[in-house]
Amino acid sequence: MFVDAQERKALIRRYREGHSAVVEALKGLTDEELDRSASDEWTPRMIAHHLADSEMTSAIRLRRLVAEDGPVISGYDEVAFAKKLTSDRPIEPSLEAMRWARESTAQILERLTEEDWLRAGTHSERSRYSVEDWLTIYASHGHDHAKQIERSRGRS
Repeated sequence: MFVDAQERKALIRRYREGHSAVVEALKGLTDEELDRSASDEWTPRMIAHHLADSEMTSAIRLRRLVAEDGPVISGYDEVAFAKKLTSDRPIEPSLEAMRWARESTAQILERLTEEDWLRAGTHSERSRYSVEDWLTIYASHGHDHAKQIERSRGRS
């Protein structure tokens, strides 16, 4: 995969905006509504906690891709995380974890050299996994889950 500099900038901007999209989708939900899903998908609470888990994991993945030679990037069972680690915890700390994992990572992305963009490792579930692959996946991740929250609210 090759992403040119202009497309990278757009993807980094989209990546950064993912947190705001999620916060907007959650706006006005009551505590009870956080635990319901009209779409039979994950509840908004599960999604918020998943995003914290995913963003912290993905932030480390990117750092390993940039700093280590040929790292092996391990997958994890996100469904098990969502089921086991959600319960009734407040979502605010998870939203803040997402926010700051994204912001600190976006700062790294903005400073990568052309050589850095070519770096890659091996993902345990996908084989070759590059910095560009990483960005392409995570640029839309927050937005995709914001849409899932909207569906859970019966809005789509």
